[in-house]
Amino acid sequence: MENSAASFIVCYAPTMITTNGVWQGDNPLEYSLPLFILQVLLIVMVIRVVGVFIKPLRQPRFVSEVIGGVVLGPSVMGKIPKYLDVIFPTRSVAVLETMGNLGLVYFIFLVGLQVDVAVVKRTGRKAWAMAAAGIVLPFALAVISFFIFRPGISKGTETGALVLFLGVSLSATAFSVLSRILAEMKLLTSELGKIASAVAIINDGCAWILLALAIAVAGGHGSLLPPLAVVFSGFTFMFLLYLTVKPGVAWVLRRTPEGEAVDDAYICFLITAVMVCGLAADAVGIHAVFGSFILGLMIPSGPVGAALIEKLEDFVTGFMMPLFYAVVGLRVDASAVTDVGAAWFLVILILTAGATKVGTTLLVSSFYGIPTREGLSLSILLNTKGLVELVVLYIALDKKVVDGETFAVMVLLSVAVTALVTPLVALAYRPVRQLAPYKRRTIQRSRPDSELRMLACVHSTRNVPSIVSLLEVSHPSKRSPIFVYAVHLVELTGRESAMLVVHEAEHRPGKHSHGNLNRMQAQSEQIIHAFESYEQHAGGVTVQPLTAVSAYTNMHEDICNLAEDKRVALVILPFHKQQTVDGGMEVTNPGIRTVNQCVMAGAPCSVAILVDRGLGGTARISAGQHAAHHIALLFLGGADDREALAYAWRMADHPGISLTVVRFLDGGGGGGGGEAAAPPKLPADMKNDARVVNVITDRERELLLDDEFIEEFRLRNANDESVVYTEKVVCNGEETVAAIRAMDSIHDLYVVGRGQGSSSPLTEGLTDWSECPELGVIGDLLASSDFGATVSVLVVQQYTGGFPAGEDPSSPVSPSQQAHQHLNNHGNNQKGRSQAWGP
Repeated sequence: MENSAASFIVCYAPTMITTNGVWQGDNPLEYSLPLFILQVLLIVMVIRVVGVFIKPLRQPRFVSEVIGGVVLGPSVMGKIPKYLDVIFPTRSVAVLETMGNLGLVYFIFLVGLQVDVAVVKRTGRKAWAMAAAGIVLPFALAVISFFIFRPGISKGTETGALVLFLGVSLSATAFSVLSRILAEMKLLTSELGKIASAVAIINDGCAWILLALAIAVAGGHGSLLPPLAVVFSGFTFMFLLYLTVKPGVAWVLRRTPEGEAVDDAYICFLITAVMVCGLAADAVGIHAVFGSFILGLMIPSGPVGAALIEKLEDFVTGFMMPLFYAVVGLRVDASAVTDVGAAWFLVILILTAGATKVGTTLLVSSFYGIPTREGLSLSILLNTKGLVELVVLYIALDKKVVDGETFAVMVLLSVAVTALVTPLVALAYRPVRQLAPYKRRTIQRSRPDSELRMLACVHSTRNVPSIVSLLEVSHPSKRSPIFVYAVHLVELTGRESAMLVVHEAEHRPGKHSHGNLNRMQAQSEQIIHAFESYEQHAGGVTVQPLTAVSAYTNMHEDICNLAEDKRVALVILPFHKQQTVDGGMEVTNPGIRTVNQCVMAGAPCSVAILVDRGLGGTARISAGQHAAHHIALLFLGGADDREALAYAWRMADHPGISLTVVRFLDGGGGGGGGEAAAPPKLPADMKNDARVVNVITDRERELLLDDEFIEEFRLRNANDESVVYTEKVVCNGEETVAAIRAMDSIHDLYVVGRGQGSSSPLTEGLTDWSECPELGVIGDLLASSDFGATVSVLVVQQYTGGFPAGEDPSSPVSPSQQAHQHLNNHGNNQKGRSQAWGP
């Protein structure tokens, strides 16, 4: 019913919630529940599709979510006839906005939970100075520019509130979005990332305080008393939460036995408390998000915060927050921007504020001795916009402080500025890798009397016993120590920020823990404790635990970079399958296989994949007691097999290890050992002829290297009873398999070379049946469920690239030089027992 030409009343039945069905003539879209479900499906789908398209650009999720919301609104899809009337009718907006704001309240609560105040404390004055410079000057610029060019912006609104809202939006730095950008660019644990995170946390806190002040001023309508009452009520609210929440959480932890999960009743109470705090904050005159944020800040890092994140995060970020972005997008109508002068002023104002923040941050960073490039990168990162600015603008529009045109321009500009941060930082930031080139990238090139550096990767506590057993049989000693970097690899699920955390003794998880690492603290503690226990009881080994959190798609980058930084000779990876009760092999996580394949393709050193089929169960590690193992090395020839032999040779020095080396020789004319096809001999009168060029094939070169290394190994172990060497002549892959199956069943571990890309008569016909090429032909055979014995397998791949000329381990120039020092030192490290040689 029309009241006038300018206004009208829309009438609808409030009881129309669920439909009776299309068979009774009802249109589901006329009922609130079916319509809401359709809206949610469309919102989530559009935002996800936009995210897929911009993912290659390495943009944070905020960009895709806001763009998706704008696409759903009148700016893009709203141009479709009847679209808004059918999908987003006026009667449904109230429900959608209510659900979106509820999602915002819980999301801001999660942001407060994950803010690590300890980061600010560790950074010190530097972060506070940069935060102050990044807030005060842009804020002042907004105030000055506003009073000079006031006529073009949001005419008819209150001046004081508008100044505050614009100042907050221009000076804010979004901590949650910034952490995503740092994670994507692998900068979160760098010095640059730590400073940026600390400044963003301070900036975020100041932004919320200024936002509360702006809301109070906007509600005062020119009077001074209401804003003062709101500010006083806000501080009282914070003080009451401080007095009640922290002691309450401490009481819950005292009633929770160590190692057990927090009772669901407590978690349910805190989830309800989020709504109570939101209601209280809204009642005193500040927005509900302020109450939820303060509650999140008051809950200390630990099991309670971890349980809350575990319960809420997937639902809130995946379902509720897209509703809020859709609500924002429905209010952004780019085509309705008619005042071009005001729009250009906002563009210039935002760019000027950004340039001011860049300049002030550069000055402060140079004062603290930060290099120019890093200071520039830091200043660009601090211009990251995000949810804080979006909330500021949304509340300003809701309070009628800004009009629709200003809101649309500011939202679009915030997305554009944030989208530029990643590419600009990538151009500005050129970290100098302080890496000294090192030659000992393989075990074969590492001297036994020097420290052997290894990188052991662990996905779960189940991998620890087998890794520890392998380290034990690697024979660490005071004369030949081993330094192990034990890396706990944790999958980035889209919720945590990717980071690399060094677990030093004084910074164990639980003492100075990151809020977003709480969920894996228990498992990390167990892994660290296991390696520490081994380090205490074993001599000659040093273990440094670390935790790497990243997606499986780029986890190999963390492993390879860490191997390069720490100058390790060997990376140990757990196999992606584990043994079942019946002796079979089942896949634990397909992503682990992708990581292993990528590491083997790009590692700066040798790589080994450990297939655990009971190796960890045979380890008995205690003071003065060694594990007894029977190890078999299968040698078919090639660089990988030589590396495997070099590793097994080191194991043979262990007083509790017996090593059996089986060399397979080609009986079909390929040669090997004494039967190896030697390079063609020239007549005596042609040997000194300069016109004759002696050509040696790659296979002949590999055979020469194999013969040289095997011969030296046999000579140096001639008096060692624990080392048995045998040779088996086979003609094809079938005979090789038969010979392996006929071996004794006393072995605990098979060590084999991967044999990357090499075709040999010894494995002829086996490649067609290989399920896991990363293990090589023989390794895949030994690790398969069809193989009779359930023995652990270590597959070794030697690093052969990047050596200086003439120093390649596979160089045919002088193969004896490559092993000479290695073998001489081994000769002085024998156990003095007589040897039993096989045929």
